[in-house]
Amino acid sequence: MQALKRYYSGVLVIVLLVSMLSACTKQNAQKYSHEFLGTFDTIIQFIGYASNERDFVEMSAKGQAMFERLNKLYDIYNEYSDINNIKTINDNAGIKPVKVESEIIDIIDFSIQWYEKSGHTVNIALGPVLSIWHDYRDEASREPEKARLPDMKILEAAYLKSDINKIEINYHEQTVFLKEKGMRLDLGAVAKGYATELVANELIKQGYDSFAITSGGNVRAVGVPKDGIRNKWGIGIQDPEGNEYISNEDILDIAFVKDTSVVTSGDYQRYYVVDGKRIHHLINPRTLMPADYYRSVTIITQDSGLADFLSSSVFILPYEESRGLVESLDGVEALWVMSDGTLEATQNMKKVLKNMGGATNK
Repeated sequence: MQALKRYYSGVLVIVLLVSMLSACTKQNAQKYSHEFLGTFDTIIQFIGYASNERDFVEMSAKGQAMFERLNKLYDIYNEYSDINNIKTINDNAGIKPVKVESEIIDIIDFSIQWYEKSGHTVNIALGPVLSIWHDYRDEASREPEKARLPDMKILEAAYLKSDINKIEINYHEQTVFLKEKGMRLDLGAVAKGYATELVANELIKQGYDSFAITSGGNVRAVGVPKDGIRNKWGIGIQDPEGNEYISNEDILDIAFVKDTSVVTSGDYQRYYVVDGKRIHHLINPRTLMPADYYRSVTIITQDSGLADFLSSSVFILPYEESRGLVESLDGVEALWVMSDGTLEATQNMKKVLKNMGGATNK
């Protein structure tokens, strides 16, 4: 038995972006980077081009402030004196509606809509089940010798409190009410990407047009690198068999993109091990156990919130359903790393990959 592996799946992506940008010698603007910890349980990094350092520092400061605020709003573990957040909603399940900020209303509405569109896979009301898995991962982290699986009867009882149709949104009053005591929202499958998209869009509105935001396994690229050489950003896709902490040699492939998002979900992120088997955090609502069809799934689509949501949805579904979902959606591409290590990809995904499709940054 082994302890929980803490994850910063995006470190490799950050390294790749930095190394590629540093290799540029002919620049129309200067390249800068800024990273910080403390939000969404990962490293957040801004990489971009600006005419001077002051402009970039101003941009990254605005972005960081937005991430810090959104992290508080979407937090399910901590309460804050100045705001109502997701924890406030959960604490008042079956008791009363909670008045919240528009960013909470919007992400809940978004998640309910995409729950319906994506085959009822990612359910933000699955919190009672996910909290049990979270506790078991924490226990494994503290005491590896006690790593174990939850009893199915406990999971099934928690699932009874996971009816997404019992989330009541009052748009006029700006309130959210969980209609049954014991219900619990969990935005873990969407919050990080959704927040990244909000930050990117606000920075675009303020005139910034050449940057990339990495947040764990999420990358949102805006514009093109202003180095006078490349027309696309190079985003490394982690090899699930590799070591995400060390070198670029563990990159499975490179996606060359602009004005889009690249998001990966995989079994090598949050996990612990029981009797030699990896027990990861992506739970199949049909079985209440970790999904085991793939090692990882990478989604490319413009909206980072949607890419985040779909990376989990596509990971949870068996391959025919998974591919069918992707191919039913306009502007969405996917790469699957199967459980045996073989690769599958949509045709347009292949076209942006260096190894699989011969893509370049031109």
